[in-house]
Amino acid sequence: MTEKQPQLAYPMAPPANGYSRSDAEAGAAREQRKKKRTKCLLYIVLFAIFQAGVIAIFAVTIMKVRTPRFRVRSATFENINAGSPASPAFSARMNAELGVKNANFGRYKYRNTTVVFFYRGTPVGQAILQNSRVNWRATKKIDVAVDLNLGNAAANSQLGSDLSAGLCRSRARLE
Repeated sequence: MTEKQPQLAYPMAPPANGYSRSDAEAGAAREQRKKKRTKCLLYIVLFAIFQAGVIAIFAVTIMKVRTPRFRVRSATFENINAGSPASPAFSARMNAELGVKNANFGRYKYRNTTVVFFYRGTPVGQAILQNSRVNWRATKKIDVAVDLNLGNAAANSQLGSDLSAGLCRSRARLE
């Protein structure tokens, strides 16, 4: 009678050297792992380049540095002395509220600076602003008092006609 060998439910133990495959199979498996690593590294590098491009476009379009805007928000006048149209002269004290609007995504610091007020290109007064900063995407309001004086009629012959018309155009510049 022939005895039957019992079937093993578990496979045989791996060989003593620790490799269950032949050298050719082990080399092919190593090649495949190397290809997977290379592919993964390629994806990581491409993602980093893509992110750098997105950040560069974002920085150029949205985060670009803008020059803060300066405006005279309101002004009241005291001690107004206006000459006659025949001999035009003008002097007054102006209490102005200035606004520095920062449109950047970061704080804007400015040092001691001068605001010069002009009448038709001729400087008529100036105010000094102290060191300060404007928070990001905000407007800082500053109150200043300025003595305006345009006394020489020869320097500006249009002052007489502007005073008689009750019209006075001027501009200010932050230096």
